[in-house]
This record gives sequence, C-alpha cells and structure tokens, in this order.
Amino acid sequence: MHEATPIAFITGATSGIGAACARRFAEAGWSLVLSGRRQDRLEALQAELQSDRVAVHALAVDLADSEVVQAAIDTLPEAFQRIRVVINSAGLALGKGPAQQAELADWHRMIDTNIKGLVTVTRLLLPHLIATGPGATVINLGSIAGHTPYPGGHVYGATKAFVEQFSYNLRCDLAPHGVRVTDLAPGMTESEFTLVRMKGDAGIAEEYYRGTRALQPDDVARQALHIAELPPHVNITRLEVAPICQQWSPFTILRDE
Repeated sequence: MHEATPIAFITGATSGIGAACARRFAEAGWSLVLSGRRQDRLEALQAELQSDRVAVHALAVDLADSEVVQAAIDTLPEAFQRIRVVINSAGLALGKGPAQQAELADWHRMIDTNIKGLVTVTRLLLPHLIATGPGATVINLGSIAGHTPYPGGHVYGATKAFVEQFSYNLRCDLAPHGVRVTDLAPGMTESEFTLVRMKGDAGIAEEYYRGTRALQPDDVARQALHIAELPPHVNITRLEVAPICQQWSPFTILRDE
C-alpha cells in the first residue's frame, strides 16, 4: 500500500450502509480497515475488495466490548494507522412496539452499540485522525429519527439524537486540528436493518418497504464518499438525506371520545 493511499476505518461493515461504504470507498481507491461482528461476512468482503490497489484489514469485533475494541485498534498494523476517515456505521434498532412493551435488554443493546460502541471507536481513533491532520474526517451515521419522533422510536431515536449532539460537540474540539465531523442522517433505507429490527420477521420488513422507492445503502455510501473527498477546509456539519417518498405528516391529535 502506497503511503499516499487514504485509509477509511468503517464499522458495521458486514451489511447495509457499512458494506456499501466499503465497496464505494474501495472503488474510489481507498484502503480499508473494516470491523464487524460476523467474521464469515467480514472475510468474504475482505476477499472481494482486496486488490493490488486496495489493501484491506479486517477486525472481527463486537463494539459493545470496549476492551476487545481497544486491543484491536492498539494492534493495528503500521500500514493501516494513518487513518483519514472514520465511518461509524455500526448501529441497530430492536423492536417497534410502544415503550411500555419493550424489552429492557433491547434498549441496553441499542445503547451499547449505537452510543457506547460509537464513542469507544471514535475516542480510540482520534489520535490517528489528529496525526493525519487537515482532511481527516469523522462521519457518524445518525438518522432522521434523531430529530423526528414516532411511536415505537423511543430508545433508537434517542441514541440518534445523541449521535447528532456528540458530532456537533466533537467538531468543536477537533476543528483546531483540521479534523472534520459530520452527522450523516439517512431516512428510510432498504437494508437488513429493518429485518434485524423485526427480529427476523421478513413479512413485516417486506410490508414496510411495499410500494416505496426507499434509499438504498449505496445512496448513503455515495454521500459519505462525497463528504470524505471535499476540500479540507469544507465541513458538512449535518447531512440529512431521505427518499422522495418519505414525507412529513401532520401532528397527531389525541381526542377524548
């Protein structure tokens, strides 16, 4: 790998937007550090993308285990340490019923992945980004759910609101070092995300997308690459992107019968 080759560190790379980002950045000539929980998928993606032009290092880790994550980052090969972009794509939603019916374990899992995992990776990689200097970028995958509440959104929406505020405050601290931070917030995106949320119920997932033209993971990955390749003095603070079929609704009014 040539010293000038930019390196992107992508979490959640085994499916959805994370996998799409890996493919899109590899196509653009970036080398990659890819992390994910499912080792078989990770190895398959590594084999697909590795080439004479693109080097790929795979980390099979669960972001909820901060000690394992730290060990993996601390032992990154020298060739993969000059990271220019971190894409915090790992995240999930679990369940869509009302809060009073939710499983507490699901809430904890969302917090562990969407918040604790994201901040762990970010904090451990900040020295690498600062060393890279101007043009280095943190791209946090937020969601329109961080702004727009809906029934059943409870903890998932709250985790994405955290991602937005964390991104803004992180930008304040990193700007003097030339490191940029973006909250990339997609709307309805057709991916494995919904199947995971519905705990494997493909029927519910299919019904959710029926009759729509939702965003595809690559639509979001294209935005991530655009953000990463902007001139170093340009910082997109927040980029919200949604399919044309997804619109706002009037407020719901609860009336006494």
